[in-house]
Amino acid sequence: MNEAVPALKGKRVLITGGFGFIGSNLAHECVRQGAQVTIYDCLDPRSGGNIQNIQEVRGEVAMVINDIRNLEAICANVLNQDVVFNCAAYTSHPNSMREPYIDIDVNCKGVINLLEAMRRFNPEGKLVHIGTSTQIGKMRVDPIDEDHPEFPFDIYSANKSASEKYVLVYGHAFKMHTTVVRLANNFGPRSNIRTPEFGFMNYFIGLALQGKEISVFGDGAQLRNISFVQDSVNAMIAAAVDPKSDNHVFFATADRQLSVAEVSKTITEVVGGSVRFVEWPPDRKAIEIGDAVIINKKIKSVLGWKPCVDLREGLLRTKEYFTPRQRLYLG
Repeated sequence: MNEAVPALKGKRVLITGGFGFIGSNLAHECVRQGAQVTIYDCLDPRSGGNIQNIQEVRGEVAMVINDIRNLEAICANVLNQDVVFNCAAYTSHPNSMREPYIDIDVNCKGVINLLEAMRRFNPEGKLVHIGTSTQIGKMRVDPIDEDHPEFPFDIYSANKSASEKYVLVYGHAFKMHTTVVRLANNFGPRSNIRTPEFGFMNYFIGLALQGKEISVFGDGAQLRNISFVQDSVNAMIAAAVDPKSDNHVFFATADRQLSVAEVSKTITEVVGGSVRFVEWPPDRKAIEIGDAVIINKKIKSVLGWKPCVDLREGLLRTKEYFTPRQRLYLG
């Protein structure tokens, strides 16, 4: 992607879930590239949205406070958009097990609403949908690529798998421009660092910022791909502007895997706090998938994307962002 000529300059862009972690970082990059950005978000606290995330660009984006489950509102807002990024989701794995019907409403019915809205009122627009590595479930083939079978371990991951298939069905059946970009263990500025409900990585960073102890379940030997959010944003934009991405699924992940123990140790070295190893809680052990070794060969080959920010550099950037804003995110 040629940074000298911003890929989204002059484009009309809608970001559902734009107050959330991924969506807000995407909004900042779209504004930086000169896009006309509309953020669509219901600010459901159970999904991690935070209006503070877009304060720096608040005067440069349009904001619609509404729900992806509202078909009429979605239809009105997809009109004339060049690109729609679907970052809206009910994102908590544990909450999905406690409240499965809400998860279905948002992650399945909400995605159908968005697809129907685009089919009816913006069939030429581009839709980039966020998928998740956790929809794979336990690794059965090492390494994991886009063709790996999917047997998810929790309701959120199952519904994300289903919604991804809806996106691909609409792309093929109705000749729509749809792409899925699967992400894994993102961290960085504007994340929800207050609770473990939205992933271990950012919660660990929140604890470290406060000088607190990080509890690692078991021995922490399980492997994970850890990705800095700007790399993921760049992958989504690459998918949005390259026609070769149509009707494809891509893993946008780091080049190498790290153990949870190694990640935790690096967080304490860069940000603060300490590490303690504890027994697995039964509810978390029940949905633990073990190692996840994911390769990014396809997106590199088709779109020319590659990750650029390693763990330590990403942690430094994240610390720089949150240190003067701790009260806003942890208070």
